[in-house]
Amino acid sequence: MIKSFGKKKPKVDPTAFVSENAYLVGDIKIGKNSSIWPGAVLRADRFRIQIGCNCSIQDNCVIHAGVADVIIGDNVIVGHGSVIHCSRIGNKVLIGMNTTLGIFAEIGDDCIIGAHSMVKDRFRVPPRSLAAGVPARMKRTINTKEIERIISGANFYVALSRDFKKEGL
Repeated sequence: MIKSFGKKKPKVDPTAFVSENAYLVGDIKIGKNSSIWPGAVLRADRFRIQIGCNCSIQDNCVIHAGVADVIIGDNVIVGHGSVIHCSRIGNKVLIGMNTTLGIFAEIGDDCIIGAHSMVKDRFRVPPRSLAAGVPARMKRTINTKEIERIISGANFYVALSRDFKKEGL
C-alpha cells in the first residue's frame, strides 16, 4: 500500500518491486531495481527515506524517518525483521536479520552488521567493517570476497523481484 502524507508522496522507480502487502507513506524515494517485501513498513512522515538502486528491504522490516532523513545507498540488503532508524547506510551493505540501527547511527560502505545486533544511537561503523552484538562492536575488517557476496545477494533479489513482478505479486 502506497500512501501520501499531506503533500509527501512516495516515488517508486518503475523497475522497483513493492509488495502489495508493504506499507509506504510519506516522503520516500525507491531507486531502480530495488525491492520492498511483504510486511515492510516505510514511514517518512516528518523526514525523508531514500533507498538507492538494487536494494532489498526484506519481510517485516521497519524504516522510520522520525527525527532525521534515512539515506540508504546502493546494493544494500536489509534482513528480515530489522528496524532502521539510522541516518545513513552506505553502499554494498548487509544488515543481518532482526537487527536494530539506532537513531543517527551511520553504517559505512562495504559493511556487514551481524544478525540480531543492536547498533546504538549515534554509533558509526567505519567502511569495510563487520560489526555484531548487543550492543554492536567492531569485530574485524571484511574482505573483498565478502563484498562480492553482498553484491551477488543484491543481484539475486533484483532477479527474484522481477519474477514477483511478472507473477503480479
